Amino acid sequence: MGFICDLTNGKSNPSLRIMEQIADALDTPLPALLEETDLDRQSLEALTGGKLRGLAEGYERVSLILPSHQAFIARQWAKEAKEQLKKN
Repeated sequence: MGFICDLTNGKSNPSLRIMEQIADALDTPLPALLEETDLDRQSLEALTGGKLRGLAEGYERVSLILPSHQAFIARQWAKEAKEQLKKN
């Protein structure tokens, strides 16, 4: 618990292994956690072993609070978008 507190307060830096575990726990791709960072692209590529992948052009990640029926629709859209991205 103390480590998580230190992370959120900027008193500690997680290893890539810890970042991967956090991404897994959040059901979020690791690059999504790294999209908003003060690190330059070269540093990010070094951290990810050259496997840095952002979203394809024309896509963007959003976070929303919606009524249940609209959230259902948004999840369907997200599922379709993920399938389309896998095809490309």
